[in-house]
Amino acid sequence: MKAKKEELTATYEEGQFFSRFTEMGGMDVSWESWPAGMDATMLFRGLPDDRCQCPHWGYLLKGQMRIKYQDREETIDAGEVYCLPPGHIPVVEKDCELIEFSPKGEYRKTMDAAKRNMESMQVTS
Repeated sequence: MKAKKEELTATYEEGQFFSRFTEMGGMDVSWESWPAGMDATMLFRGLPDDRCQCPHWGYLLKGQMRIKYQDREETIDAGEVYCLPPGHIPVVEKDCELIEFSPKGEYRKTMDAAKRNMESMQVTS
């Protein structure tokens, strides 16, 4: 199985920010672009510890992101592969583009929560 970025289902697109998704081999696969300055803290409100609980394995195509955990932070740079265990919050330091693999269904639960929180922020702002 294979797919080009344009063949993946767009779950969100606004400006240079996009999230495209498909399922492959029992994994949820996403190809995403996040603008510099994005802090995902508010997106995970309502999830346990108000943090992303879905593990991800990925490759950062471009940019830089800082990952906040309860007890530490780490930086991921373009050209690096990574594994994010549950309990993380990404903060985009430089415009990012990445490909991630997540356990089937877990990514969608997280994105559903993030979408609800984004809609709530738009309504109240």
